[in-house]
This record gives sequence, structure tokens and C-alpha cells, in this order.
Amino acid sequence: MAVALDDATHRRQLRRAVLAGTIGTAIEWYDFFLYSTITGLVFAKLYFPKADPLIGTLEAFGVYAVGFLARPIGAAIFGHYGDRLGRKAALIATLLLMGSATFLVALVPGYDRIGVWGAILLTFLRFIQGIGVGGEWGGSVLLSMEWAQSNQHRGFIASWPQFGVPAGLFLANLAVLAFSAYSGDQFLVWGWRVPFLLSIVLVGIGFWIRLGILETPVFRRLSAEKRVERTPVLEVIRRHPREIVLTALCRMAEQAPFYLFTAFIFAYGTDILHLHRDFLLTAVLASALLSFFSIPFFGHLSDRLGRKRVYMAGAALTGLYGFAYFAMLDTKSTVLVALAIVLSLLPHDIMYGPQAALIAESFPGRLRYSGASLGYQLSSLIAGGPAPLIASALMSRYHSATPIAIFIFLCAIISLIATAMLKDNTNKDISGDF
Repeated sequence: MAVALDDATHRRQLRRAVLAGTIGTAIEWYDFFLYSTITGLVFAKLYFPKADPLIGTLEAFGVYAVGFLARPIGAAIFGHYGDRLGRKAALIATLLLMGSATFLVALVPGYDRIGVWGAILLTFLRFIQGIGVGGEWGGSVLLSMEWAQSNQHRGFIASWPQFGVPAGLFLANLAVLAFSAYSGDQFLVWGWRVPFLLSIVLVGIGFWIRLGILETPVFRRLSAEKRVERTPVLEVIRRHPREIVLTALCRMAEQAPFYLFTAFIFAYGTDILHLHRDFLLTAVLASALLSFFSIPFFGHLSDRLGRKRVYMAGAALTGLYGFAYFAMLDTKSTVLVALAIVLSLLPHDIMYGPQAALIAESFPGRLRYSGASLGYQLSSLIAGGPAPLIASALMSRYHSATPIAIFIFLCAIISLIATAMLKDNTNKDISGDF
């Protein structure tokens, strides 16, 4: 039998679990977003120098999309081990995998030194990054959520690992901005590489924090009762295919626009609008800073109003905001462009705050790591990864941002329908099997 912990110990472990999930997730997303940011600023120029600027951007985002292709694979691998061996072990492995790949990106020579092999190495390392981050999210959310003592605060507690996303985005943009300013004209030569090298320090911090936490009460109870599944990934696909598909589709309005607002904006802003990269970095930095407050707030609000109600409001607002976003960008007014970028993540956060609980609550404890990870990461194949590619292709074809805004609107419609079909388990006991 699992040993019960007293209330004081339980609260202490909850705080540690939330801290470990949030900081570890922030580090992993720093790695992932660093690659995203540098893609729009550097990779098209450094690894595809002979291409037309728009075609070079398209090729660079093709490499970028490989990371999203790998994320469901990581979800399956670490979902299996997270449901078989525990949340903690899987999370330590994802952190080390992601950190190693990110560090090695800094060492990849440019086209002028090794030709096409530079792009091939980037593609391989991006794939490894994708596997790592594919297993990270589900474990971080469960590490926090499964320590919660009250069903009434599950949305708020599960939102803290989500907080790691804007934190990682903030750190990535801050690092690029700092070394962009420091290296100046040498940014394309060596300045962009330093933030990748520094990631190894953050990984060491995250590793130390995660080693000091206990396994979650839910998994310890499953182990004690010998109810751990032998093949959890296959089992969740067999028993809960509807939930996997719906949780993937409900993310369309959150996933696709997010990578347009935080990655494609650098290519669009520098190549189309001819804005300075430091201005764009600062604006995205401010947007991430706003998310520090909005994500936990909307997670908390979902505990009061219901996951689906809050989530669907965010999806609807995102669908409309795409038109306003590009309209403000195309004015090239410094004030309006900054306002468009700073506010861009607010509709996203209305969804992202309650999203962790909404998805994790859709699966039983013994299959939760696998089910939640697959549902969450499959959206990378249909939304996050293709979004910058689709936006670049639409811009190249139509020379207008209006088709991109229409794409965002269609993503929102899909999310609204999928979310409406999901069961709302807000504040319900999800400790058992169903």
C-alpha cells in the first residue's frame, strides 16, 4: 500500500511539484522557443543563403516544423514510461534530452562551411528537441495536478506548468535581444549561438530541482494497487480515441496562432514590414510578460466558470483577433504594431490557462500521461508545426496577410466545435478509472 502523507508534508510536496513542473517546463520551452525565434531571424540567411528571401524563410520553417512532427513521437515514448514507471523519471529524461539537443545547435556550422549538412544537422537536432518537448508537457501538468488536494483548484494548479511557456518565451527572447545588442553586426556570425550554449546551465538547474521531488500520489496509489498498464499508449488509443482526437482539435485555435504570433512574426516583421529585429523581440517579450499573469488567472477562472466556457470564449476571440492583428501590423505604425504584438497572446491565454486541466481531466489516472500527451501533441502535426509554413506559403502566393487571418479564423471554428463535444469534468473527482 502507498504510504499516506500528513497534510503539511502534502502541501510542501505540492509546492515543490508545482515549482519543479513550472521551472522545468520554462527551461524546456526556452530551448524550443529559442529555436523558433532564431529560425525567423537567422536560419534562412545562414543555412539557405542562395534562396529567395521568402523561399528561404519557407525552407527554414520546414526544418522548424520537424520538431512538431517529432512531438507526438515523444508523447508516445514518454507517455508510455510516464504511465509505467512514473511521472518523475520521464520528466528527468525529457529535460536531459531537450537540453543536450539545444546545446548542440550552437555548434552547427553554417552553409559556407559544410554546405547542406548544416541544414541536415539542424533538422536532426530539431527532431530530438521535438521528442523531448513531446514528453514534457503531460508529465509537468500531472506532476502538479495530481498533488492537488482539492478538486476546486485543479485548473489553477495545472495552469502553472502552462506558465512555463511564456516564461520560456520571455527568457528566449530576452537572451536573443541581449546578445543581438551585444554582438551587433556579428549577430549572424556568433551572437545567435550564445543563448543556445547557455541552455546547458538552465538544464542543470532544472535537473537538480526535479531530483528532489516525490512521485505523485495518484501514480503511487496505482503502483501499490498493481493497476499500472503494461501498454498504456495502445490502451488509451483503444479505449479513448474520441478524447484524443477532440483534445487535439480543440487546440487548433490556440496552437496555430501562437506560433504565428511568436515565430512567424519575426520573418514577417523583418522581411515584409522591414522592422528592426530588436523592436520585434521587445514587443514579443512584453507579450510574454503579460502572459505571466493572464495564464494563472484564466486557469483560476475556469475553476469558477467551467473549463469549456472559458476555453470557448478564448477560441472565439482568437478567431476574430487575427484580422485585427494583421491590420494593425500592416499600418507599420510603431505604436499599433507594438500593441498588436503585446495583445496577441491574451486571447491565447484565455484558452491556455484552463487547457491543461481540460485535457488531463479527459483521461483516467492509469492512462493519463499517455492520453493527455498524445491529445496535446498531435495538434502539433495539424496546427503548430504547419502554421508558419502555411503562413509563409500564403504570403508568397497572395502577398497579403488576409488569407493568414482567415486561416486563424478557421482554426477557431474547429476548436469551438471540438471543445463543445468534450465532456466538462471541472471540479469532478478524476482519481478513479472511467
